[in-house]
Amino acid sequence: MQLPHQLLQHRLTRFYDDEVRSRYFRGLDFAGPQGDPGWFGPGSAVWHVHSHMPALVFGLQCAAYLERFDPSIFWMGVDHSRIVAHAEDGEPTGLVDPEGAAVRLGHSVSFFIATAYGSTADAERVARTVRAMHHTVKGVRPDGLGYDADDADWLRWNYATVVWGLATAHEYYHPNPLRGKKIDRYYGEFVKVGHALGGTDLPHTKAETLECLHSYLPKLALTYGAAMATGPNLSASESGPFGADFIDWAIRDTLPSWAAAMVMHRAPNPIERTIRQASVWAVINGIHTAMGPLPEFRLAQKRVSGRRVGAPSAPEYELGSDPVRSRAKAEQMA
Repeated sequence: MQLPHQLLQHRLTRFYDDEVRSRYFRGLDFAGPQGDPGWFGPGSAVWHVHSHMPALVFGLQCAAYLERFDPSIFWMGVDHSRIVAHAEDGEPTGLVDPEGAAVRLGHSVSFFIATAYGSTADAERVARTVRAMHHTVKGVRPDGLGYDADDADWLRWNYATVVWGLATAHEYYHPNPLRGKKIDRYYGEFVKVGHALGGTDLPHTKAETLECLHSYLPKLALTYGAAMATGPNLSASESGPFGADFIDWAIRDTLPSWAAAMVMHRAPNPIERTIRQASVWAVINGIHTAMGPLPEFRLAQKRVSGRRVGAPSAPEYELGSDPVRSRAKAEQMA
């Protein structure tokens, strides 16, 4: 007879196998070639950050939330993806299609796991695939402005939202978060991914990334789709102790102050905020504990086992387990 935590582990592992790995990891080999460290390797900040799958997924959601403030990204989604729902006559509703969003998330998880833990050849291959896909994302918004996923400014903004989301989720909710110069090391390492996707003049530190995000403010707006998918506009059916509004609040809580102001987000009193954050921390880390380390991470460790790597190992990082202090370090600039 399985114990409750074993049942939860089985359900989570089976869900990940059926809904993510079998659909989005096809063709990826994390076991070979022997000795290949991939793009980053053991001891890298990327290996440490990406090894916590629930925090990684939460970080991608934070990044997607911030991305939606760019109207061009919203219309890219309308014209070139299934993220935005369409009515029976084919016209976009402006609302998020849950199934389409799940597909986008699955592809994103696959990409960031493959570039972190895959072989060098696989990391380069998935990057070429995504970059080729971006070449096709061009069009004109209803207001007459054109958009182009190969535009250098757009690539820089989009890259900044992603690395900010992943790093911020890590700082807030990883049990052993990197801080200070050590999280800057993650920002610096991750630039390799941005360059592989065609990015140039990319930010290399947390401060540079926050400055990049803030500099784009004159180009941003609150689209109808973004407004209807957050805060009080979430339907009653999406509420609940761990429903969409629970995650929505957690995402808004991570936003830089200027971004929070765009959706009129106000932090509750410090006691309530601490309780809310602790609840999110418990859920994210409870899932991670139940799932255990990703098989892809373990395969990558075995692939490079015995290989001498010059980078410091994970225990040399300044690690801590206090979620409140970690979040305080992660407060965003005004």
